[in-house]
Amino acid sequence: MADRSSAIFLILFPLSRPIFPYPHSIWCAPPASRIYFCSFDIIHINIMQKKSIYVAYTGGTIGMQRSEQGYIPVSGHLQRQLALMPEFHRPEMPDFTIHEYTPLMDSSDMTPEDWQHIAEDIKAHYDDYDGFVILHGTDTMAYTASALSFMLENLGKPVIVTGSQIPLAELRSDGQINLLNALYVAANYPINEVTLFFNNRLYRGNRTTKAHADGFDAFASPNLPPLLEAGIHIRRLNTPPAPHGERELIVHPITPQPIGVVTIYPGISADVVRNFLRQPVKALILRSYGVGNAPQNKAFLQELQEASDRGIVVVNLTQCMSGKVNMGGYATGNALAHAGVIGGADMTVEATLTKLHYLLSQELDTETIRKAMSQNLRGELTPDD
Repeated sequence: MADRSSAIFLILFPLSRPIFPYPHSIWCAPPASRIYFCSFDIIHINIMQKKSIYVAYTGGTIGMQRSEQGYIPVSGHLQRQLALMPEFHRPEMPDFTIHEYTPLMDSSDMTPEDWQHIAEDIKAHYDDYDGFVILHGTDTMAYTASALSFMLENLGKPVIVTGSQIPLAELRSDGQINLLNALYVAANYPINEVTLFFNNRLYRGNRTTKAHADGFDAFASPNLPPLLEAGIHIRRLNTPPAPHGERELIVHPITPQPIGVVTIYPGISADVVRNFLRQPVKALILRSYGVGNAPQNKAFLQELQEASDRGIVVVNLTQCMSGKVNMGGYATGNALAHAGVIGGADMTVEATLTKLHYLLSQELDTETIRKAMSQNLRGELTPDD
């Protein structure tokens, strides 16, 4: 309930009637002077406090410093650079706390154990902050964003993964605008899922892939439009929301799993596939042609059938940048289905790999995993109409 108290205020303009309706009226008895003293009741309203964002700085180009050996991660360098940038300390910006990981990592060294560490870090600070920003190298950023999307169930706060192609301290760095927008969007335009912000666009994390090695438009979401665009105006787009629960946040464990990835090419032999399917492999991602087509070589299909019979989960993804697997469209795709291969719809390799890690870590039976791979758990695929 609002707190009411009496006070005396100095009004610097003449009034002779109440400016607020009773019971919060200001009544002024005009004396001879132009300065009026008024007595009235005040309603104390709780003004919204500034949002507070937790920044997990894992490493990556954004915080690197130039050296004789090239760019290297240096502890404390990112924080020193941000202290020199007034844009981050304007009153419109949220408060933020930077937690620097030790050691700072190149994202090419990222492992499932590191995904687990990031997820547990978010869980540990979940009740103390309004949102989370993960600073990360670009090479495996889409993998981490995808993994976190599966690990963090019932997420009720925004988690934005971002970084840069040029270090924050360098001229023309994209790090400043990426981090500035990630903080601002997390505080003022929260979308409660794991997302990736880059080059003025906010994407669903498990729909992204790194599409440009050295451009500012480093990431693409081939099969789902961005969730938000930050131009002159910040615009939320009408992108379908991801499935979401309302219960308490759950952090699911992820452990390293033996998963193979094979890209089909003209002339691929059954021996190549056989080598990828040797124990202890538990799953195989098969990157096929077009809508899910592959050679109808009997030995090739036999290897896939035997793998499926052994409980290995084989998922069919298209090599194409965009589009969806439909193994019923052509005989070549239908042959894969009869060999026990399941369709991966329009998932990215990053989403498929991390989804397999997530499901295999739950100690589920093979049939349950196969069914779950075709289900839309976190908005990672487009369901059939």
